[in-house]
Amino acid sequence: MCQVAVYLDEKKIMDSVMLVEPVPDGVRLVKLFEPPRVVPAVIRQVDLMKNKLFLESITERSESEESNKPHAHSIAKGESDGHETS
Repeated sequence: MCQVAVYLDEKKIMDSVMLVEPVPDGVRLVKLFEPPRVVPAVIRQVDLMKNKLFLESITERSESEESNKPHAHSIAKGESDGHETS
């Protein structure tokens, strides 16, 4: 049987996971003799050689995406964007 260890944001959260399924709320993880668990995350990497699954929190992902977006509201309010107009 193939089972994986699951890591969320580099921290191990589960061992011996037998089923991994993407669902609308995140990722559903299933182990034998335990109820399924849905983790609000996305799959980042699957390492089949080491039987490891790496997940990334949806909240951390959206925060890092937000920090990379330009702040259009600043320009819209008339603040300088560093470009001079003639």
